[in-house]
Amino acid sequence: MSAAARVQRTEHTVRVGRREIFVTEAGAGAPVVLLHGGGAGATGASNYSRNIEVLAEHFRVIVPDMPGYGRSTKDIDHEDPFGDLAAAIRGLLDELGIDKAHLVGNSYGGAAALRLALDRPDKVGRLVLMGPGGVGTTRGLPTKGLSTLLSYYGGEGPTRAKLETFIRDYLVYDGASVPDELIELRYQASIQPEVVANPPLRRPSGPTALRTLMRMDFTRDRRLAQVQAPTLVVWGADDKVNRPSGGRTLAATMPHCDLYLASRTGHWVQWERAELFNSLAIRHLDEGCLS
Repeated sequence: MSAAARVQRTEHTVRVGRREIFVTEAGAGAPVVLLHGGGAGATGASNYSRNIEVLAEHFRVIVPDMPGYGRSTKDIDHEDPFGDLAAAIRGLLDELGIDKAHLVGNSYGGAAALRLALDRPDKVGRLVLMGPGGVGTTRGLPTKGLSTLLSYYGGEGPTRAKLETFIRDYLVYDGASVPDELIELRYQASIQPEVVANPPLRRPSGPTALRTLMRMDFTRDRRLAQVQAPTLVVWGADDKVNRPSGGRTLAATMPHCDLYLASRTGHWVQWERAELFNSLAIRHLDEGCLS
């Protein structure tokens, strides 16, 4: 019997301050929150489609659509996006009656998880970060993949061709492995009127742009070297969105951080190398005990 057949998902919406957060849940046990990336049309369930049921055989898996995405409120503080996302996840845990949770974050979600570990270490058990954003992002020009992502809503606006190019050419190592149905699903999510009017991921601009960029670079935050949460960083060796060198930076800076570099893998490691990722994550999270 497959994991999907053994594990049942539930869906509900949680009011967190001014926002409604849509949540998918499965399994029982220690709470593990899966935070998705910031690509156009991303949602929690689609980003972790190959992981939820497997992880839910071991943990209580909580998968929110982060603010600005999916079926959650399209509202985010663009002057401090990582801080705002971290506060939203903290509020979600509070509303669910969870004192402490393990956090798993890909890209944008990895940045949100790391920011929560900096701001409220008491809320975080263990961390699993996959190609997280905010690692040295102000030290040099952005990658071509990140530039493509940030320009999705610019120019002529969002198109399916733009999204397909980003996913097949930059998000994964083998673009042919991504089914057309997944691209179409994300495209339809990316063109919701509320999202087009207020894209959740954008280049910082205006008089506060520099301050925003500084806030979004964890290597400029002295607290990074003080994070006590045991951390596993899994990074695709062929990541074209966030540079794999960020993994070595985190391993060298964080006192309890292990790094796994996955060969022939791009930015979406939990999808491309699902079996490998699931086994690494379960082993790491199983070592942690939440009180």
